[in-house]
Amino acid sequence: MSESLPGAGKTIGVLALQGGVAEHAQMMQDLGAQVVLVKNAAQLENIDALILPGGESSTIDRLTRIFDLRQPLIDAIAGGLPTLGTCAGLIMLSKTIEDPAPGQQSLGVLDVSVGRNAFGPQVDSAQVFLPWITPAGDEVTIDTAFIRAPIVTVPGEGVQVVARHEDKIVGVRSGKIIGISFHPELTGDTTVHEELLSLID
Repeated sequence: MSESLPGAGKTIGVLALQGGVAEHAQMMQDLGAQVVLVKNAAQLENIDALILPGGESSTIDRLTRIFDLRQPLIDAIAGGLPTLGTCAGLIMLSKTIEDPAPGQQSLGVLDVSVGRNAFGPQVDSAQVFLPWITPAGDEVTIDTAFIRAPIVTVPGEGVQVVARHEDKIVGVRSGKIIGISFHPELTGDTTVHEELLSLID
């Protein structure tokens, strides 16, 4: 049975420095993939795709530098490693953070500008059914959650907008990078995670 799952035979890394690591790991295991909790650069060499989870983007940024992961992450993602960034992960991927915390940096591998916490504080969290444009150009509905979500304010050249909420850009695709403002791992909707798996050669 597991042979037919979309993640069968694939190894997915989840950056495991801070944030919603367990939910992504569980979802990928449910899809049949092996999961590596990435805490050092060597672990990036043995994975087929990478997830940057939600959490506190400024904390994750600081920890990537403390653990000497910042440049290896940039090299791996820029080198074509299929990557999904959710919420704080989207902020980490972005080229420009419009309202960074003091000293906060991003990896600069996704040509977008982002605004942090665009949908208000955590108490404003909401479950949302959201239109999503598939790689084939079809529109499907995904069940997801917004928690202090960022938005993409400026998508760069070659960045496809694949989801909007309240007329704000909350999902983008560029090459083998997917960036989303929301949390499908909290609702159990596997659409975006299966798309990440489909990007593995």
